[in-house]
Amino acid sequence: MASVTLSEAEKVYIVHGVQGHTDILVGVKAEMGTPKLEKPNEGYLEFFVDCSASATPEFEGRGGDDLGTEIANTLYRIFNNKSSVDLKTLCISPREHCWVLYVDVLLLECGGNLFDAISIAVKAALFNTRIPRVRVLEDEEGSKDIELSDDPYDCIRLSVENVPCIVTLCKTGKRVGKVLHASLQSVVHKEESLGPKRQKVGFLG
Repeated sequence: MASVTLSEAEKVYIVHGVQGHTDILVGVKAEMGTPKLEKPNEGYLEFFVDCSASATPEFEGRGGDDLGTEIANTLYRIFNNKSSVDLKTLCISPREHCWVLYVDVLLLECGGNLFDAISIAVKAALFNTRIPRVRVLEDEEGSKDIELSDDPYDCIRLSVENVPCIVTLCKTGKRVGKVLHASLQSVVHKEESLGPKRQKVGFLG
């Protein structure tokens, strides 16, 4: 075991995912922080989504900012759900120390199904993230010291078994006579522009 400061205790994990013509890079950095006041016995996750201008001309300037915010907010809703992840496993010392997982998503190429591909890539990145096990030691005077295990196999992992993956469905037609042209289907970038509305659903398995 090694004694560490908060700034020293951080790990970075990266996952590169490709789905069709959508190319995504996800990095997870584990860093020690302070639990939020409303959840003193839990750690938490922070999401940032960068829609690179090289992914599509539509993202030039600040064109991808709104989409990046929408995707990040969707990820927050998924991972702030107690039925999805147990954030108590990220708590080190209630009200004092916890693990904070910073999830950075970089969209390299945009070929449709962004929410779908990003949800899968983020889930895979968190599945691969290994957080060093720590112990909080207290001396006779009440001061606390944090010891970080230097054994790469002595770690904890955030269970993502119950985290849903997103599937985007698009309605691309309407009923004409006896023929139904209103099928819901998995969409790519060109098909997305045909449907005025998109519906995102999550599933497990």
